[in-house]
Amino acid sequence: MQNINCDFYFLAWTTTPWTLPSNSALAVGEKIGYVWVKTFNQYTNEPIVVVLAKDLFAKYFSEKNAALSLEDFKPGDKQIPFKVIAECKGSTLTGIAYEQLLPYVKPDGKAFVAVAGDFVSTEDGTGIVHIAPTFGADDFRTAKQQGISAILVTDEGGNPSPLVDKRGRFVKEVTDFAGEYVKEEYLTTNEKEAERQKQGRDKYLSVDERIAIKLKQENKAFKVEKYEHNYPHCWRTDKPVLYYPLDSWFIRTTACKDKMIALNKTINWKPESTGIGRFGNWLENLVDWNLSRSRYWGIPLPIWRSEDEKEEKCIGSIIELRTEIEKAVAAGFMDAHHLEHVDASKSDFDLHRPYVDNIILISDTGKKMYRETDLIDVWFDSGAMPYAQWQLDQEKLSKGLPMPFNEGFNTGYPADFIAEGVDQTRGWFFTLHAIAVMLFDSVAFKNVVSNGLVLDKNGNKMSKRLGNAVDPFETIGKYGPDATRWYMISNAQPWDNLKFNVDGIAEVQRKFFGTLYNTYSFFALYANIDGFVPDEKNKVPVQDRSELDRWILSKLNNLVQRVTDSLNDYEPTFAARQIEEFVDEHLSNWYVRLSRRRFWRSEMNTDKQSAYETLFECLMVTAQLMSPVAPFFSDWLYRNLTDSMRSNAIAAKTPLQYTSVHLTYLTKAETKMIDTALEERMDFAQRISSMVLALRKKVNIRVRQPLQKILIPVDSPKQQMAIEQVEKLILTEVNVKEMEFVTDASGLLVKKIKANFKVLGKKLGALMKDAAAAIAQMTQDDIRNLESKGTFDLRINQNIVAISVEDVEISSEDIPGWQVNSNGGLTVALDISISPQLRDEGIARELINRVQNLRKDKGFEVTDKILVKLKNQPSIITAIESNLDYICAEILASSFTWVETLATPVADEIEVEEGVKTLIEIERI
Repeated sequence: MQNINCDFYFLAWTTTPWTLPSNSALAVGEKIGYVWVKTFNQYTNEPIVVVLAKDLFAKYFSEKNAALSLEDFKPGDKQIPFKVIAECKGSTLTGIAYEQLLPYVKPDGKAFVAVAGDFVSTEDGTGIVHIAPTFGADDFRTAKQQGISAILVTDEGGNPSPLVDKRGRFVKEVTDFAGEYVKEEYLTTNEKEAERQKQGRDKYLSVDERIAIKLKQENKAFKVEKYEHNYPHCWRTDKPVLYYPLDSWFIRTTACKDKMIALNKTINWKPESTGIGRFGNWLENLVDWNLSRSRYWGIPLPIWRSEDEKEEKCIGSIIELRTEIEKAVAAGFMDAHHLEHVDASKSDFDLHRPYVDNIILISDTGKKMYRETDLIDVWFDSGAMPYAQWQLDQEKLSKGLPMPFNEGFNTGYPADFIAEGVDQTRGWFFTLHAIAVMLFDSVAFKNVVSNGLVLDKNGNKMSKRLGNAVDPFETIGKYGPDATRWYMISNAQPWDNLKFNVDGIAEVQRKFFGTLYNTYSFFALYANIDGFVPDEKNKVPVQDRSELDRWILSKLNNLVQRVTDSLNDYEPTFAARQIEEFVDEHLSNWYVRLSRRRFWRSEMNTDKQSAYETLFECLMVTAQLMSPVAPFFSDWLYRNLTDSMRSNAIAAKTPLQYTSVHLTYLTKAETKMIDTALEERMDFAQRISSMVLALRKKVNIRVRQPLQKILIPVDSPKQQMAIEQVEKLILTEVNVKEMEFVTDASGLLVKKIKANFKVLGKKLGALMKDAAAAIAQMTQDDIRNLESKGTFDLRINQNIVAISVEDVEISSEDIPGWQVNSNGGLTVALDISISPQLRDEGIARELINRVQNLRKDKGFEVTDKILVKLKNQPSIITAIESNLDYICAEILASSFTWVETLATPVADEIEVEEGVKTLIEIERI
């Protein structure tokens, strides 16, 4: 600063030149570094010294000109030299006065001084911000804090007014541009042409452009360029919106700030981050609520004031308004006919503008009172919704009760649950909360889901203009409302953005609804054959049912508990996914598949009745659980299951007496039926079966081909005992003859381990590379310890890091003649050698499969017995003959005959082994 003994210029930056006549201060950042630069003005070639932020220096001064001499500069040179002559912090600049840029109107108070502004940054511009208090929120706030005056004139009514009127035109005091619109978008084509002729130019120049020219000529512009300004526009006319400082009515919400913050913490926000973060931060930085709006349509502000503004009344009800009108009528300020109109029972009752503006009231001292012309913020309407919904109870109001609303308010308020888009954080969510806290020291809602956006499949916002919008009616028409809803709820949590892809709905139709429909169809088919009708009061006791029944009922009650908890916690996505998993993995692909033979039996014994009752209960409860998301399919399923028993249920007043699933009470979880040990061993059965079937697929051995042995390493007697209890089930499921247990210590299996980069990388960061190398060096004992204990202390350089099973990928090397599969701490080894005896049994099973398919294709009933003729094929005779009794029992064949000749179309060609075909004829008896 001591080196500066000449005039200098603050290099301030603006995208709205039309606000420069209203400039009354400059804002700098106190901690920002600034430099003084000696150079020349490119427009006037005059020597100047400018001040700007050091971080933005390179934006205006090219490094290639740094070596140029100031003394050698000549007007017209394209390369302009410069020299930095001083530096300082912004705090040094505060208090420095400067000359008014465009001196059309002089302020009444303090102005034209550099002040500190907390919003000043070096992301763009020059690090010095021009302040016009009449046209910006930050400007107004900063000027008020620093005691800076605004540039104002007196309007025709004697009121202080900005230099731009409410139509967007400069006032007469701005002589060079008096009466002109500050934004050219406000002019019509004809007006713009008339203005061009007035300017005497080849083309019309906007006010911004001509202000820039003026500043260039006066040596007050350093750099002028086109800039695409992100400016607010009217959504109706698409024209720029100007901001003015206006008198407004406020609600002092800051007085209740602490209470609003405290009560917000009692609300269950979904997601929690919106309540703690977005909404919580909004409350932490709360300002008073600007209630009034300068508009015509909307709810009038119910405030009347005397002309001297010393007396005012706020009307709280129609009854109060009638009382005040009666006083005004008695004083001669109004005609009595106004009372006839202010009656909610009358057809012409309307308290909107313009009628309400005609009501003149009388003050306590006898003065006329006129309504404030402003309206109420429409968001106040939304926040008042709970109270408007129930409406005032006049008797309670007259008694001065704190909540004078009609019957139903006390049970319906606060709301249990609301949902809206995340953009309502400062809208509906806030106004509901603010009004409830200020009026009743209460929350307005207990739970809230803050919805995300539905995007296109690529994650872009949907738009008709872009052609990526999905027609909801077309989508629902094609896929149905239930599949569409299920896809949307199960695919992403409601508060997350959803990438919407119609292919996903088709998958939901097939995988979930298709599977559930097929499961019901299986039940209905055999129930109709056997004439089975559930009896709610006469069921087989659960303890007398098979282990498979008890397992699925345990899973079902576990599901009820988890889905109920999820819905109570407003987690519909988790609930939907749990139902999907139960239907697909447990009910259909495990329970029904393993229970098929029980339904095929001819006699209705206890075991068959148990299977029917168990499957019925699973389907009925599933219909209940899915009903909030899939209301139509669930009701169809429920009614198909229960219509036949409705009359008995109504007579006995049992739970299934209701005609719709939506009228039933949700089944409660019976915890005594949840058997965790049974679920654990059945989980072993499912996982081991899945792993073995994956190995079969890997080497292309069909499931109908029996294999000899499975080896399963176990790490404890408890694990071995659990698997032994489901051994028979596993062997049947995977079509293997025997199971053998070995310990990891036997050395039979050699395990490999490597780091799971996706999981572990997030935890270790820079240590990841060294960690991967250390994991690769782990011994067989180390791997066994990790699998048995769940964690392992890994030494990485000088650090000890605990890793878990999820942090690594463990696999086993194949044994000669065997295939090995590892997953989640379990390992199985499958003997894939096939003996002649095993081959024969495999051929027999293939023949059974082909015959069963033919029965289905020919429309035979599942109970029809048949006669079979098979053309002689030497390569399969032994296989068929050695398993003939088994084959006949499976296909319900009363007769099985070898013949030398068969001909199509009576006979059908089948393949019973790869490359081996023959002819077969089946006839229904």
